[in-house]
Amino acid sequence: MHTLVQSVSNSVHNYTPNHLHLAGLVVVLIGSLFCLWLDSSLDIWSNGHIVGLSSLTLAILLGMILGNTIYPKFTERLNSGVCFSKGQILRLAIMFYGFKLTMTQVASVGMPAIMTDALVLTSTFLLTYWLGTRWLKVDKETVILIGSGASICGAAAVIAAEPVVNAQAHKVTIAVATVVVFGTIAMLLYPFLYHLGWLQPWLSAQQYGMYTGSTVHEVAQVVVAGNAINTEIGDTAVVTKMIRVMMLAPFLLVLSFALTKDRTVDSAAVEEDNKDETASFMTRVKQVKVPWFAFIFIGIVLIHTWVPMSESIVRSMVMLDDVLLTMAMFALGLTTHLSAIKQAGVRPLILGAIMFGWLILGGGLINIGISFI
Repeated sequence: MHTLVQSVSNSVHNYTPNHLHLAGLVVVLIGSLFCLWLDSSLDIWSNGHIVGLSSLTLAILLGMILGNTIYPKFTERLNSGVCFSKGQILRLAIMFYGFKLTMTQVASVGMPAIMTDALVLTSTFLLTYWLGTRWLKVDKETVILIGSGASICGAAAVIAAEPVVNAQAHKVTIAVATVVVFGTIAMLLYPFLYHLGWLQPWLSAQQYGMYTGSTVHEVAQVVVAGNAINTEIGDTAVVTKMIRVMMLAPFLLVLSFALTKDRTVDSAAVEEDNKDETASFMTRVKQVKVPWFAFIFIGIVLIHTWVPMSESIVRSMVMLDDVLLTMAMFALGLTTHLSAIKQAGVRPLILGAIMFGWLILGGGLINIGISFI
């Protein structure tokens, strides 16, 4: 009991900023609020014609500009707060993401959407990993991050997987770039294909919504692609997408378990060769970094479903989450060096492009197959 209380106390302490974090947190907060304002203003100024941009995209772009020009002069003073934003604030953002979904919404689309999302997620991630590591020879951390973004929920999944993978900032930025580029193309391409009539012989209007929600990268991109047809399709697409988001927690747990294999093998090299498989398995289990923040996200979804809340409270929590996510992305941009991205080359983008094609064709086949069940 004492150990549990001490663990909780340490966790609370870790999520409490101190005076060393203050300057960096203020800078990151101002930058994120500016990006949220700019995102809203661009939509108004262009009468809704500017699509593909979001506060997260703007935050990482602005952060990168400042991070490669002005920020290095103030790194010593601001670094603690910026790193706090990339770490603890990121985890808080993933937790509060649960206020954007309820189990009632999940039930509204039924088992076909759940099965489709599960198959698209699994096939996309495994194919990304195999192609990236075996064929394109991209480093494992970048491949995992790209696979997470493509298979689950875009930039949010990339930055949620970062603590489990423990990747460098430039690798996270590269993965986010693939989400921005190919997710934006998908957002415009899907409605175009639908209006051309190429999808109707295979997918009904409702199935098109599921197809969009299960294969387009970002939540915001799904909103645009679905509502470009009509509101009903848009609702189906968003709910299907949010089911994918809910799969983030178990995905991160499985990923953490898988990543312990190499560590276990290294440590086992100095132990007896005849160590039984059960002991090895338990060793791996003990080494798993349980992504508690992702499971708290699931808990918040359940609370949001079953605990009565006023619309103003939910709206406030969603706004808070938008600010926290934008802060995390702005901080990520500040610590991303263009030289590191240049060194990574074009192979990560080629991988993102291949997986974009898979989501369109392979994801389409999965949706068609599920529709016949």
